Amino acid sequence: RFVDPVSSTGRLLLDGQWGAFFEAIQAAAISGAIAFAPRLASALFVGLVFYGLYRIVLRLVEGLLRRTGRIDRGLESLGVKTLRVIGRGFVALIVFSQLGVNLSALFAGIGIAGLAIGFAAKDSLENFISGLTILLDRPFAVGDWITIDGYFGQVENITLRSTRIRTLNEETVVFPSVDMVTHPIVNHSAGGALRVDVPFGIAYKEDVARARSVVLDAIDGEDERIAKVEPRVVVKELGDSSVGLDLHIYVDDPKYAAAVRASAIERIKRALDGAGIEIPFPHLQLRIDHAEGLRAPLEAVLRPSA
Repeated sequence: RFVDPVSSTGRLLLDGQWGAFFEAIQAAAISGAIAFAPRLASALFVGLVFYGLYRIVLRLVEGLLRRTGRIDRGLESLGVKTLRVIGRGFVALIVFSQLGVNLSALFAGIGIAGLAIGFAAKDSLENFISGLTILLDRPFAVGDWITIDGYFGQVENITLRSTRIRTLNEETVVFPSVDMVTHPIVNHSAGGALRVDVPFGIAYKEDVARARSVVLDAIDGEDERIAKVEPRVVVKELGDSSVGLDLHIYVDDPKYAAAVRASAIERIKRALDGAGIEIPFPHLQLRIDHAEGLRAPLEAVLRPSA
């Protein structure tokens, strides 16, 4: 039924009958608008109804998430954004169906486009999935002090794409989410007070118990950053040149670990020097067997000149 009007309009255009041509176009547009108006009104009505339902559900979910207080902020934001995308997409599909759009062809086109986008944005999708894994698994949270890939710092922000860490040097290090999943992470804030190990050594001739007492007296009560956990000095190893010991002290806030360790090293040095306890350095004794051939040259060198 569309062949005749189109053919007649085309003939009017070819014959140069511009007035009749525009009248035919106007008549076709008015006829199409009149025929399409009921469908458009129905689509608008249904779209408004379902959009109102979507807004009500969204507000209920947002209020429920805020009241629970047990869901991570990043995961809460992700859930709300996902609900918005799904809700608006659902309303749009209903409107399209009311307008007579072939949804099967639309889904097929979206699927092909999604496949192409997926291949083009492989890294972004990998980071997205990794970020979602972090938000669900929660190996760390904003404010935690962590070590990853040699960097020690505080977590400032967690997104689906990356995690930002603020180091003690006031540098911001950005890690892609996939690195936060594939690299080992040490969370220093997860276990309460953090133990700081301070190694030092004493000579074999020194008494371990006396050295322990001197070091503990030097550490006890002199640094308010140290946690209320009893420090210890333990023997770690019998080295080539010294007896290796470790001082174990604890801090409540991991950000003070490096500063407390540096302060403890200085105090240990002063305390051992003050007590006359030797801190040895590596040395080597050389013994040559059956070296009689060197005696005469050495005596000639060492003999005082006349």
